[in-house]
Amino acid sequence: MKRILFTAAAIFLPFAVTAQPDPAVPDGENLMVPEFWQVRLDRPNPEAVIGSEADSVDIYFVNMTPGWHITTGPAAIFYHPEMMTEGNYTLESTIHLFDPGERREAYGVFMGGQNLDSEEIMYDYFLLRNTGEFLLKRRSGAETSLIQDWTASDAVNTFGPDTESSVENHLKVDVQEETVTFSVNGTEVASVSRDQVMTGGSAGLRINHALNVHVSDLRVTPHE
Repeated sequence: MKRILFTAAAIFLPFAVTAQPDPAVPDGENLMVPEFWQVRLDRPNPEAVIGSEADSVDIYFVNMTPGWHITTGPAAIFYHPEMMTEGNYTLESTIHLFDPGERREAYGVFMGGQNLDSEEIMYDYFLLRNTGEFLLKRRSGAETSLIQDWTASDAVNTFGPDTESSVENHLKVDVQEETVTFSVNGTEVASVSRDQVMTGGSAGLRINHALNVHVSDLRVTPHE
């Protein structure tokens, strides 16, 4: 079992795609907590435990190739210090949602992360929820602000009565010189001016309260 405090050191390195986490290669041992990933809870809780024993931890977070498996109690962001973004790039993740019950909690990716280990934390995030909606939002310190409120889209796959195990969604953020486009399962759902969103900094995952997900892919690809 591995104990992690709610704060985590954010190490800002030059853009280096070869250093980002590989879903096919465990960060440490498979089925154990990734060694170099960082976790920050929304609400500070120094007693929170992140570990590999699902029945006795606050957050279950392990390497599970391909990718990583996360079951949350409290909401948190998950990131590898070397997954950094700058310039024009694409951020993508494939996330499999297991039965959320009646919960309307959301999951997805964040980008433009700054000061992730301090009270001045900032990042923008792109989330989905099982109502078939997506959200674009910013966290700045203890406050949040909308970029685009919850919006319904047929592109979002949802977990329903006939779903056997999990439902898969592919999220993509395409950062261009003047615009940033957000897509779900290959369908564009929103496009905003680049000056409306934070694009440079840390990138990673955001998983809200009491969700069970498997992240089979997470990658940043710079544009040539």
